[in-house]
Amino acid sequence: MKILWLSHLVPYPPKGGVLQRSYNMINEMGKYHEITLLAFNQKSLLKSSLPEESDPLQFAKQMLLESVESVEVLDIPEERLPQGRYLTALKALLKGSAYNMEWLKSSEAQRAISKALSEHSFDAVHVDTISLAPYFRLFSGLPIVLNHHNFESDMLRQRADTESNVFKALFFRYEASRLLKSEIEFSRKAHLNLACSDDDAEKMTNVIGEDNFLTVPNGVDVSYFFPNEKAHVEKGSIVIVGGMSWYPNREAVEYFISDIWPMIKTEFPDMAVHIVGRSPTEKIRDFGDNEPNVFVHGFVEDIREYLWAAQFYFCPIRTGGGTKLKILDALATGCCIIADPFSCKGISVEEGENVLYASTPKDYIENVKLLLAEPGLEKHLKVNGPRLIKERYSYSSIGRLYSDRLCELVENNR
Repeated sequence: MKILWLSHLVPYPPKGGVLQRSYNMINEMGKYHEITLLAFNQKSLLKSSLPEESDPLQFAKQMLLESVESVEVLDIPEERLPQGRYLTALKALLKGSAYNMEWLKSSEAQRAISKALSEHSFDAVHVDTISLAPYFRLFSGLPIVLNHHNFESDMLRQRADTESNVFKALFFRYEASRLLKSEIEFSRKAHLNLACSDDDAEKMTNVIGEDNFLTVPNGVDVSYFFPNEKAHVEKGSIVIVGGMSWYPNREAVEYFISDIWPMIKTEFPDMAVHIVGRSPTEKIRDFGDNEPNVFVHGFVEDIREYLWAAQFYFCPIRTGGGTKLKILDALATGCCIIADPFSCKGISVEEGENVLYASTPKDYIENVKLLLAEPGLEKHLKVNGPRLIKERYSYSSIGRLYSDRLCELVENNR
């Protein structure tokens, strides 16, 4: 089949969160179908993901052409203007729309999509986020799949509930209400909706009133993430992973700094902490500068080195949506995971088998003590994580699942 695939970012390299899901889905689907990719260029994200490349866009396009038939990259309109993001937010406010539904609107993109539609006989369209749904009107007669990386409006509502700044909370609540209207409208127009977890699928089905949600879970490239018994493990070390431009990751690190670290420092004064992820805030960088046993690394080329080297993997994420790819990667790599139960939502883990749960700062301390006292439990967790990933979260099986359902959708449409 021929698929037109719209993306809100250049889906390469597969390093972190949405990039991993988008790239691996395209890579797997490209094994079965011809994909024409139209992608918006989030320049700062692409540059930070490929810091060694003089021309990161050209390099990413070359790599993607191994999986797709063609790639066309589009500029994001607001990035051409000074303070463009604020102008887009103001435009959305005046229109009574959500910012998320305005930032990718582009006459250039409309022309590129129309041109692709006139030159190819596509069998289906994959729209990789709700922000691209305004282009639905161009796809008359074609089956449309709408991918939901998260239940976005619900995430914004959660953020409003925890935001201490009154004006930001008001904005997030307003944005959530407007975005939910768009999610309802376009999810009902889509022929198939994809969710990252059964939890998200059930929640969106109940709120939106459509039962055409298919769970296509986040997965792992098991040829890349795997246990490395030859790697040196730094005894008495913790790693925390996550790009801090995404607020659930940033909030988790700030929670670690304010609530968990003081107890770690008291109970285990020699414990080393490695915080890894793009865009650490000034507050987080200062924390690393002022604490001799804390190392803030920012973006790294190969996250596996830090996963293999750490004795303990902390994931104190308490907000957000979808399934956490970082947990899947950590499981596949054989990490000894101590995590907030929320961060494992949608993943088929069992406490004591694949992870240990920690709902309070004290829980993290007690679990570290437990693992230090019982090395057999640590080994048990490190063995069972990769086993679970191979059985349930390999991208090859996930890609086959989506391909089969899409073929069925196209056949029914004919």
